[in-house]
Amino acid sequence: MHKLWLLFDPRRALVALGVFLFSLALLIHFIVLSTNRFNWIEGTSKAAAANSALPSK
Repeated sequence: MHKLWLLFDPRRALVALGVFLFSLALLIHFIVLSTNRFNWIEGTSKAAAANSALPSK
């Protein structure tokens, strides 16, 4: 494993990994916030309105 770190600079690799994971987390949160079911900022009123438009069985 130590030979792998001879190919890459550990500081640059760990910073790049951190930036990638942070941007991935932001992307996932914005995708989840764009759905009606999991939007915790708008509250449940928007989700309830979306569910009431569905026909009941």
